Amino acid sequence: MYRLAADVFNDAAMVLDCLSPALPKGPRVLLLSFSSVLSALCGIAAESSKASLSAHFAKRGNLGELNAVGSVVVSRVSSPIATWSLLILLLSIHLAMNHAAVRAVNMHTLNRQRAGIVLSTFLDHGTALTPLEVSQRERIFEWDGVLRWKGSSPLAKAKIGGPLQGLVSSLGPSHPVTGATSDPDSVLVKLVELFSLEDYLLWYSSSNRVVYIVLKESVPAQSQLKAWAQGLMLAHRLPTLKLAIGATAGKDEILELVQQSLSDVSKCWDTCSEQLKAAGWDIDVASLETASGTRIRLDVQSRNPSRRLEGIDHVEQAS
Repeated sequence: MYRLAADVFNDAAMVLDCLSPALPKGPRVLLLSFSSVLSALCGIAAESSKASLSAHFAKRGNLGELNAVGSVVVSRVSSPIATWSLLILLLSIHLAMNHAAVRAVNMHTLNRQRAGIVLSTFLDHGTALTPLEVSQRERIFEWDGVLRWKGSSPLAKAKIGGPLQGLVSSLGPSHPVTGATSDPDSVLVKLVELFSLEDYLLWYSSSNRVVYIVLKESVPAQSQLKAWAQGLMLAHRLPTLKLAIGATAGKDEILELVQQSLSDVSKCWDTCSEQLKAAGWDIDVASLETASGTRIRLDVQSRNPSRRLEGIDHVEQAS
């Protein structure tokens, strides 16, 4: 996505540079400034995707050689008609070839979109798609964090690795002065109990259609994938739940759905992991977080009938 976006930014900047001589001084300055912004965005997008693409193609330990290769050749012509004719032709070829090149890349790591395609297919049919099959289905430009069932319309949005406050704020109204969140149904305590054996907490906010995935300290990459699979299954089952209970799902119904989805995903997760590895996926590389994340450490008192939560400490985790 970012590799092709860099090409689009670069080509748009070239077009603006060619248009600038035809404008008066004031608009020309604005046009050239915008062209410089696009060139800067091109550099940012290109460098952000260079590391992952270079690591993907470095099959023989030649990562340094791949990173060292890269040059830009610019040719100039003086005739305006020839300039615009060649510009449009070459830019069209450039974008078409880069689009084909991006589509031809078969990444073996599971980012958010690829994880959604692979996991929804497995949960529905019990088979794992290969990187080649997924590359033919994934979109080049995709909304960040959107949950789709086998490429369908967006079901919800997922936020993984965020602070606990995001999940807590969705449980009830906040105090206007202190900002403290009211949780009269003790949903947070129930979630801590439910996910006591897991490396994450998960909750769905019906008000903004967001699945919150809060990661615990030292969470492995496979547990992050499991959390994404559960969030995907929960989002897929939400329409049926809403038809049964009305337009808005209550906390008890959502909590029951969270429990059911966790149970169903846990039953098939070992098989899913084995099939993903056999299909060629590297599930030990964490690629679901797109920014520096947050981890939590939970301390729960002894297992008494009230199961009272003793404390929750935030542990900042650098990416």
